[in-house]
Parts: sequence; C-alpha cells; structure tokens
Amino acid sequence: MNSASPSETQYVLITGVTGYIGGRLVSLLLAMGYRVRVMVRDPMRLQGRSWLAQVDVVQADVLQPEMLDAALANIDVAYYLIHSMRGGEHFHERDIRAARNFGGAAERQRVKRIIYLGGLGDEAAELSPHLRSRQQTGEALRECAVPITEFRAGVIVGSGSLSFEMIRYLTERVPIMICPRWVFTRIQPIGIRDTLNYLVSALKTPESAGQIIQIGGAETMTYRDMMLGYASVRGLRRYLIPVPVLTPYLSSYWVHWVTPIPSDIARPLIEGLRNEVVVSDDTARRLFPNIRPGTFAAAVSQALDKLNASAVETSWADALVSSRPNKPPAVLSTHEGMFLEQRQEVVQAAPSAVFQAFTSLGGRNGWLYFNWAWHLRGLLDRLVGGVGLRRGRRHPTEVRVGDALDFWRVEAVEADRLMRLRAEMKVPGLAWLQFKAEPLEDGGTRLTQSAFFAPKGLFGLLYWYGLYPLHSLIFSGMVRKLAQRSLEQPNGNAQDM
Repeated sequence: MNSASPSETQYVLITGVTGYIGGRLVSLLLAMGYRVRVMVRDPMRLQGRSWLAQVDVVQADVLQPEMLDAALANIDVAYYLIHSMRGGEHFHERDIRAARNFGGAAERQRVKRIIYLGGLGDEAAELSPHLRSRQQTGEALRECAVPITEFRAGVIVGSGSLSFEMIRYLTERVPIMICPRWVFTRIQPIGIRDTLNYLVSALKTPESAGQIIQIGGAETMTYRDMMLGYASVRGLRRYLIPVPVLTPYLSSYWVHWVTPIPSDIARPLIEGLRNEVVVSDDTARRLFPNIRPGTFAAAVSQALDKLNASAVETSWADALVSSRPNKPPAVLSTHEGMFLEQRQEVVQAAPSAVFQAFTSLGGRNGWLYFNWAWHLRGLLDRLVGGVGLRRGRRHPTEVRVGDALDFWRVEAVEADRLMRLRAEMKVPGLAWLQFKAEPLEDGGTRLTQSAFFAPKGLFGLLYWYGLYPLHSLIFSGMVRKLAQRSLEQPNGNAQDM
C-alpha cells in the first residue's frame, strides 16, 4: 500500500446498503475518507439516510447483468453483501446467478478486489440449503478473475441480524420455551462491531485477497447459552425445556407467530441451526492480529445500546417509513426489537408553525385530544410510584433539551424541525414520542408523529398490545389537532411565507 489517503487510492462500491451491515459500512468508510458508491435496486429506499449526500448512488440489479458494468465502472474494491432469504425454494439458484453476473461485470471493469460476507459451516458436513448457498455464492464469485476476500461468519450479534433478532424476540416474549434439539448446537457468535472491523480492515490488508477467512467471537457456546445469556443481560428469568421432536416446519410457524419474522424467512434459518458454525482455523488471527473479538455478553450489551434515543433517530426510524415511495398516513411496524407507530399529516403551514404547535404540548396547554386520558394515565402513574403529570413544563411555549414535560423528558430539539420526548412514567420497557416537521416543495409541511416502544419481557408485549387500541385513537386525534393548531399560529399560513 502507498502512503496516499484512502480517498485518493480507493473508490469503493457497497451493495446491500438497505441492509443493516451495508448501511453501517457506508458510514464507517466515509468517516475513514474513502470515496463511496452505493448500488441499490430502488434509490427511493435510501431517503432519510444521513450519508446520502456524501455518496454516489447507482441503480442496478444483480439479476440484470446489463446494469452492472456502469455500477462497477472505475471501482477499486466492491463489497458484495447480497443474499436472498425470501422468494421460494430456488433462492440459492438466484444467488449463484447473481454472484456470477456481479463477478463477470467486476472482471470486465477491472475491479481490483471483491469482499464478500458469507456463512460459517463445515464444507464436508451436510449443510442446510441456506448455509450451502452462502458458501456456493463465494464459489461463484471466485469463478471470475478478480481476487476475492471471503469472510465467513455465524450468528452476528447486532440489531438487524435475522438470526440474532429471532433469538432476541423469542427470549423477550416467551418466559417458558419448549425448544427443539438445535438449542444444543455449538456456535461461535460474533458482534456486529467486530464483523464491521474485519470488513473495513480488509481494505488495508492486501494479504487477505484470495483468502477464505472464518470469523467468530471470543466464545463457543450453544443457542441455549445465547438465549440464557441474553436473558441475563436483560434481567429476565427464562426456562428452556428441550423436546426431541420439533420439525423446522413447525418451528418456523412458531417463530412466525411469536416474532415479526415471517415463516418463509424463518424456515431456512431454522434449518441451518442444526449445523455447527464454529471457527476451525486461525487465518483471521494471522491476517488481523489487532482485532480481538469480544464476548457474547459484551456484544449483546452493545446491541441493546441501540435503544438509546440517538440510535432511534439515526439508525432506522426515518428509513423505515421513507423507504416507501407512497407514504401512508399511518404505519405500525416492528424493527430491531422496537414497536413503531407512526402517523403523518400534510399541513399548509410553515415548518416553524408546525414546530411551535408540537413544542407547546403538555403542562397547562394539555395534549389536545382526550386530555382526560392523559390525566388518568398520570394519576395511575402516581399510584405506582411514578412522576405523573404534576411536573408540568418549564415554559408555556419554549422547550430545551433536558426539560421535564409532564411525565416525559425532552431528549432532542432541532429548531423548526424536531422534538423527541423520552417517557419517564412507569412502563415495562422504554418509550419515546417524537414529532418532526419537514418542508414540502409546495410550501407546506409534512408533520410526522412517531411513538417508539421497546418492550421488556412478556409483560411489555402485553402492555403494548393491550393499550394499542387506546393509543391508536389518542395519537390519531392528536396529530389531526396538531395540524389544526399549526394553522392557528401567527406564521401558520404557508401562503403568507
């Protein structure tokens, strides 16, 4: 490697940027000074990403080879982070065809290297179709003349990893779980930060070209150990009862009903849980001696740190809804262990007027809709030792970070744009309420009201679903009242701006 800066020497293409790993990788490489191009099938899905203005965006599909040459033109290193999980029994055939298309275009465009993240598993064993496909994808990439760096990982511990999300949801929601034999399968989970560290470090390690590199965390454990370890970090008591017969088909439907993961995605994952995924050579340690993967408990703690307020805003909240070209007025979804309930109204008022309307909520101003229900919730909170509504607000119209707002705490304020409140009432989990004002081309404003809830244990889940009908009624009415209140502000008429 020469002494030039990354931005002068390497132009990097990242695929799979709408996924958790790809999206995180973009931010890391930009921070390190690399020039970055992202390839995506639908550029609309990138709306709301904080790094969007800093990258080149190219629209392409790996199953349409005629689109790939332009995407790979002038690229030095390409990250291949594409893998199918959904779409029928022949997903592995599409994966191989896609990898060959990508490798062929990379060869034609004289790309210097492809970095691929595949799956761990003994090649000589009877691997599940899912794991076999991950390894065959690497083989298909190696058919081209471009040197390939293939990392192989098992369960990646981080918000957004399907395997970890499935374990997280099951552990959170089921106090006593009947488990099949796969809970005793040995695995070597790795934290998302360590995974990203390997992917980034490969750019500065030319010796990794042409290598298959197995990566894992500091511990070898079982899925049972993972579930109980997660429960320990979360302060939950869980009991696992293994049974000799529980087919992948039945298990996938159990996962379908207990977690947000659909059965057709859960089934290939569960089929792969019978295979041990343990590092069997020291290539990673020899090539990357400075990377020392952490423990499972440390990785879980880091993943749970995503539940702090800054992560709610910057990690996924905006992208979850803005990835839809036609934004609906209401969205109810779950992501990374959180529930999201979001509503939108288009207001013919300036963003400053909308901002003034939602920053005036609470205290003597009230909550605009079903105010009696807010007072009842405050009374119930006081009865169980909470703060209730007695704190009011510091100023009738102004807010600043750290202010108490009834039983909320102001956690973020951006002038004429955003206010985020963190719940301090007694709830079985963590909760936020966020308001955002976004200017529109016609002079109006899109008002977005988002409620986030990260439940703790089964009671947290029951709390969310039990109160959802009432929350839905209150929040629907409140966003409409906020839109009306915006028009009543001194600067409320957008036509006067």
